[in-house]
Amino acid sequence: MSTDLKSRIIRHIQTSGPLPLAEYMHWCMADAKAGYYTNQQAIGARGDFVTAPEISQMFGELIGIWAIEAWQACGSPEQFNLVELGPGKGTLMSDLLRATAVLPAFQSAAQINMIETSERLQAIQREVLGEANVSWHKSVKSIADQPSIIIANEFLDVLPIRQYVKTDSNWHERVISIDGDNELIWSLSNAKLEAENLPEGAESEPDGAILEISATREAFLISCCEHILKHGGAALFIDYGHGKTGFGETFQAMRNHGFADPLEAPGEVDLTSHVDFGALANIVKEAGLEVKPLMTQGDFLIKLGLLERAGQLGHGKSEEMQAQITSAVERLAGPQEMGTLFKVFCVSAKDMKLPPFD
Repeated sequence: MSTDLKSRIIRHIQTSGPLPLAEYMHWCMADAKAGYYTNQQAIGARGDFVTAPEISQMFGELIGIWAIEAWQACGSPEQFNLVELGPGKGTLMSDLLRATAVLPAFQSAAQINMIETSERLQAIQREVLGEANVSWHKSVKSIADQPSIIIANEFLDVLPIRQYVKTDSNWHERVISIDGDNELIWSLSNAKLEAENLPEGAESEPDGAILEISATREAFLISCCEHILKHGGAALFIDYGHGKTGFGETFQAMRNHGFADPLEAPGEVDLTSHVDFGALANIVKEAGLEVKPLMTQGDFLIKLGLLERAGQLGHGKSEEMQAQITSAVERLAGPQEMGTLFKVFCVSAKDMKLPPFD
């Protein structure tokens, strides 16, 4: 399948050489003219995937309960930044604000900041959030100098990664090239990852093993850490990933709720990879902040009251509605659904007690 973006990528490779995977992902996801988040209806039944906030209002409501706990743990400041990274359609923030309406002091203190680069998604968020007083930013660096509660659901997984493949005891970067028919193909560059940058166990991995590294993901986390270190607060990242740095390919493309070829139609499929929370935890500790114990999404939501909230929503409702609520609970927290694969990674200022982690 040929697309305008694919043609431009091919011309770039013809003139400048193969593209590292991180650059290819940036083109595909963020190109101003033909990037995935510029044009595609990514989220929802008609999109390519469904996120937790779209499954049930309970998800955003429970994140709202957590945000209140975090605000109180900060000393209930009279003003603070309530920040969401990559807010999608604005569903999570909408549900969060409805749930936190029980505490007017929280809502009066909250200055809502959405970190969103897509103008199309900004417009959708404005419509969903209606009367809410919201500011949009391109990065965390431009939000106000005050305590912040930062929330990110399925944000880190879309940030670009680099891949390295072990070949004859060396780790060469995996890149995108073109074949004789001008089709995009995988290949290896001469660039090698130096030994000091390899994680433990690299020497025992077989040829063909893959290591994934995301400098972009790490840089984004560092900017959040720097802000919290200076002004106080906490950050909550929910995404699929693993707690210990390891080896193996997790890069994938999604289209119409199924897997797709990531090189087939650039800009028309969602590109993601699993988050290495082990590597991110080391960055947080080096920054001088606290990392809470990594928790599965299922445990996190249940400890915040998912089952109780489901009971409230289902009370007095029809059998069909109760079945829908039960199904949503299973999708959000069940071990065979999102409950185990998705992790909750929490960062906070030192000595800050935050349920359900402490």
